[in-house]
Amino acid sequence: MNTLRIGAIGAGGFGLFALQQFLQIPGVELAGIAGTYREAALAVARRFGVPDLVEVDALLASPEVDLVYIATPPFLHYAQALAALNAGKHVICEKPLALTVAEADELVALAQAKNLLCIANLMQRYNPLFESVRQLVESRVLGECLHGWFENYASDEGLRAEHWFWDRKLSGGIFIEHGVHFFDLFEGWLGQGEVVAAQRVLRSGSGIEEQVQCTVRHASGALVNFHHSFTQPSRMDRQEFRLLFEHGDVTLEEWVPVRARIRAAVNEEQTRTLLELFPGASLDVLKTYGGSDRAARGRFKELDFSQQIELRHGLGDDKMRRYCELLRELFTDQLAWLRDRTHVRKVTERNGRDSLAMAEKATHLAEASA
Repeated sequence: MNTLRIGAIGAGGFGLFALQQFLQIPGVELAGIAGTYREAALAVARRFGVPDLVEVDALLASPEVDLVYIATPPFLHYAQALAALNAGKHVICEKPLALTVAEADELVALAQAKNLLCIANLMQRYNPLFESVRQLVESRVLGECLHGWFENYASDEGLRAEHWFWDRKLSGGIFIEHGVHFFDLFEGWLGQGEVVAAQRVLRSGSGIEEQVQCTVRHASGALVNFHHSFTQPSRMDRQEFRLLFEHGDVTLEEWVPVRARIRAAVNEEQTRTLLELFPGASLDVLKTYGGSDRAARGRFKELDFSQQIELRHGLGDDKMRRYCELLRELFTDQLAWLRDRTHVRKVTERNGRDSLAMAEKATHLAEASA
């Protein structure tokens, strides 16, 4: 496969954003755009010099299209991905892959049967901070990971009352439309997760679901609390990840995290390991311990600490620049697999399916608790 030709379905603001990253990869071209005739789609056509917007059926029938990129609202994902796979096209779909696990299972099975790509755009695993935190957990340099949090206080300023986001039949709800990114991220750190409890809050006077939260027990044994709310003005949109270990914690900021703060009590070797995991981090020594003061205990274990520290990593990094990088990394990884099926991908069809399974269970538990 010397040249991969993309056909885009849905060309609004995010579609344009992602396509501009995918098309920077050598050997990738835009073959056509299908979808609406809204000004946003026409703007994408002008950006790439595509002469005409076509209907979805025409795009899928075109021999000029190898891969279909789907950036439409969630309720369209399953039908459009199914049609693309049946037409022999590879698929990259914005999250979620579908609105139900049954639909996702059908798509994954069909893609496997046809030896085609069918992934959801869960680009978070390509973040260098994802790998640093994964190695932090695996190394046990701060002991076992005991607990996690993800707090997402998102803006609803651009989501008017009639927006499809608020309609569960169109979006799937907050867990499905939005939460899949973070279920997948924590599974990459802590192993397979099972949703054990969930709740939701309806907005007074409208009945729309504006806040959801759940607790997930991971294979590592850690419990993780997820909270998503769409209640803030855009100026106050903010997110925070935290992982608690036996003698330290790590905090990540932004929903595409670019900054990390590690607070810990450590010895000399552990300090060195942390600086290797988070290269370029600034190191502040808050306390030092010597002699008998080095000895400590926790969880019935004997511990040895030479200092209490705080590391700060990525202070100058930019979220949107990182976002662009992650999209390019995701597409490069998938293209490598298309060219060589022995290539091991960071994100596969299972990521889209498994994160949706967690989101679906959280949604059902939250409804039952209301």
